[in-house]
Amino acid sequence: MTSTSTPTDGWDAGTRIGVVVPHADVGPEAELQAMAPASVSIHGSRVHFAAMRAGGEMDEKIPHDPVMAFVQPPFLDQAVELLAASPLHALALGFTSSSYVLKAKGEAELYERLAPVTRDLPITGTTKAARAAFHALGAHKIAIVNPPWFDDILSGQGADYFGEFGFDVVHHGPCGLPSNQKAINPGNLSAWIRDTVAAHQPDAVLVAGNGIRAVGTIKPLEEELGFNVVTANQVVLWHALHLADAADVAAGITDYGQLFATTPKD
Repeated sequence: MTSTSTPTDGWDAGTRIGVVVPHADVGPEAELQAMAPASVSIHGSRVHFAAMRAGGEMDEKIPHDPVMAFVQPPFLDQAVELLAASPLHALALGFTSSSYVLKAKGEAELYERLAPVTRDLPITGTTKAARAAFHALGAHKIAIVNPPWFDDILSGQGADYFGEFGFDVVHHGPCGLPSNQKAINPGNLSAWIRDTVAAHQPDAVLVAGNGIRAVGTIKPLEEELGFNVVTANQVVLWHALHLADAADVAAGITDYGQLFATTPKD
């Protein structure tokens, strides 16, 4: 009798991470699954984001009202509750700009509001995870590279957000690339960081915004420029894995930056 192997079907994933994303954005799930090893599965839930249209299209600069509306009840709360009903190990909010607008106090209140619908699963989000990443890396001087669809006001709110937590923001701004998700790639994003950000000599640079194609820049830039590079989806995966008691899994990820060799300090 000939024995045959059974193809992998995904059911044996040891760690399952749930992520809430804007309805027309495929970037967070694409990058999270690209970084995750076979033992980790990514599961998405969607909330309507009025700044995006079908096909992932956006205006050149996203308006601010939809950024705040995205995190208001009841739709975000419902999406988190439905996602948390699945057999997951951790949850994540896969967006950035709303925390900029909420500021530190508002973000803390958001997590408090969501706590009753998480089924006691740990939950993180981009800015929360980024702060943990900076502490783990020992980074105090930071640069923030925002997507080109963020305007200067939104970028400034991001700098103020991290400033509230004591970080020295030595540079921030929307990156000078076409305001179109499909037009950004690791090559042109790396070139912009190399030419515009490196001279500020940060301890770490954060490529913010979960919808910008960025994880392919991390390892090459770290090797070339000598400072830490973290991105929105990278920090979400790193933090979620640790919250899910999968530190060993995180430590085994070697192609996406020095961050995965560290552990959160808080």
